[in-house]
Amino acid sequence: MSRSFTFICLMNEVIYNVTVSLDPSIETDWIDWMKNVHIPEVIATGMFLDSRLLRVHAFEENGVTYAVQYRLRNLDALEKYQTEFAPVLQAKHLDRYGEKAIAFRTVLEILA
Repeated sequence: MSRSFTFICLMNEVIYNVTVSLDPSIETDWIDWMKNVHIPEVIATGMFLDSRLLRVHAFEENGVTYAVQYRLRNLDALEKYQTEFAPVLQAKHLDRYGEKAIAFRTVLEILA
């Protein structure tokens, strides 16, 4: 007796986390630009469900750190964002702030 099973793979929502270490001299401008320009442009791509801007509280010798979290339906949406939209949007950030805002990115899968 042979049985056939169909497996449904549920893809969990993910968070695209961008952690940015800032030179204090640009902090006020950076926050304003993120809230009023950059984050709205990222959300306008249609890839993200929502976003939030957070201050990271940790010992920081020469700067301040923030995290921007963007929630997506799945990894496919993130892949599309990274190939179609991220290069231009990240270039704008780099052109505006250069080495005064150093970013690194992580992807988090929401399990519960």
